[in-house]
Amino acid sequence: MYEGIFSENYILFKNTMFTSIISSIGATFIGSCIAFYIVFSNSWSGKALYNFLLITMVSPPFVFGLSFITLFGRRGLITYRLLGLKINPYGWEGIVILQIIGELSFAAFLLVESFKRIDGRLIDASRSLGASQWETIKRIVLPFSFTGIIGVFFILFTKNLADFGTPIIIGGNYSTLATEAYLTVIGRGDLSKASAMTTLLLFPALLLFYCYRKNLEKSNTLYSSSKGGENLNFSLSPPLLLNIFLTIVSTAFIVIMFLQYASIFLSGFYNYTINGFQFTIEYFEMFKLGKYITFIRSIYYSIIAGTASAVIGITISYFTERKDMKTMKFIEFIASLPYIIPGTFFGLGYILAFNSFPFSLTGTATIVILNCIFRQVSIGSKAGNSLFSKIDKNLEKAAQDLGAPKIRVISDIVFPLVKPAFMVAFINGFTTTMTTTGAIIFLISPGASVATVEMFNTIRDGDYGLASIIAIFIIIVTFLINIIAIKFIEK
Repeated sequence: MYEGIFSENYILFKNTMFTSIISSIGATFIGSCIAFYIVFSNSWSGKALYNFLLITMVSPPFVFGLSFITLFGRRGLITYRLLGLKINPYGWEGIVILQIIGELSFAAFLLVESFKRIDGRLIDASRSLGASQWETIKRIVLPFSFTGIIGVFFILFTKNLADFGTPIIIGGNYSTLATEAYLTVIGRGDLSKASAMTTLLLFPALLLFYCYRKNLEKSNTLYSSSKGGENLNFSLSPPLLLNIFLTIVSTAFIVIMFLQYASIFLSGFYNYTINGFQFTIEYFEMFKLGKYITFIRSIYYSIIAGTASAVIGITISYFTERKDMKTMKFIEFIASLPYIIPGTFFGLGYILAFNSFPFSLTGTATIVILNCIFRQVSIGSKAGNSLFSKIDKNLEKAAQDLGAPKIRVISDIVFPLVKPAFMVAFINGFTTTMTTTGAIIFLISPGASVATVEMFNTIRDGDYGLASIIAIFIIIVTFLINIIAIKFIEK
């Protein structure tokens, strides 16, 4: 099965590495520019851009591929109908563009948090000692945010490695390993070969993770004395060129995102005819007839996966941080692996592990939900670790000394204190399950299909109107659930 697997797929491996590296570098760089503008801008525009960023993060997969074809395809609204151009958007260039655009909001959001952790007193000290804006950026801002930037690059690289949908939609003749693995399973039913192909994705992901961890350890040693997040105040007025560049990048981001989402809503409710745009509810009726049940099923799966992943993650964190159990350290590491491993590899692993007695789950809803749960446990664990480290252990000891049983200590003291971490993990689990495809597309059966898989199939079949309606409903429901969860945290 593994004989000659690398030589046979060398071109696909090279294509995958090329697009993944270029896309990850591009998204990380542009995301850094947007995050820098948000954090260090003292104007209202920085706060407004951050709120806009939160909205654009709720996006199902392939939505940018759908809108890109609608706007810039051979019959695109902008390229063909507005400008009269016949541009071929297919190829590696289209893959890179879509992967960059699709990850910008996520990258910028993570980097905002990284920039916020910089100790503002260091920036003030640098400026007080006469360092210029450029020198302060080079010697303070970039070194202290470098670990966060590398971490974002690693996450984006891993996601792009496993991205099979974008090359199928916009790649044309340019194929990647994840795409061929998908076609090998779906088209030829050769699960063994597909599994062998996805192992090639595992090695660069683990190698980059090792480099990231080594860099993290080095950074912790160098900058362990920095508390971070204090007195953050850094004017962007000078240097003028940097301010202009960041403003242009941020404005372009807003325009692109607006066009993307506007095209989705336009494609869902309008048809372009010789008489111009005409309103239609045809695609909405098709959604109600054929896809409505699938959409409800997605919400059901997402609530279960979000809740379970949060509970399991927080529980692991509790026994790791509070009980200091050595075995839980190992379990925590195992729980983080699914987040590191490319999604297609993780999905195929579930088929091989649960396709026979006594764990015959293939083709059931259970295997889909389990996959979504354990792929997101790491987020709950990390959120819990961060919070438990700030909670005084004496609160629990005091309750126990006063005679409170363990169940009351957990329900009345522990859970209220970790509620923010629980809700963050739930939001992540729910949103990811509502918008995931790569890890579960091999596990889906006709009776357990989800909205994102149906959306992918409709885009692949060229039914862009129906795909737009599915995308609209995913965005609206996910956004509303996130808002409700955030309001619950604030109570």
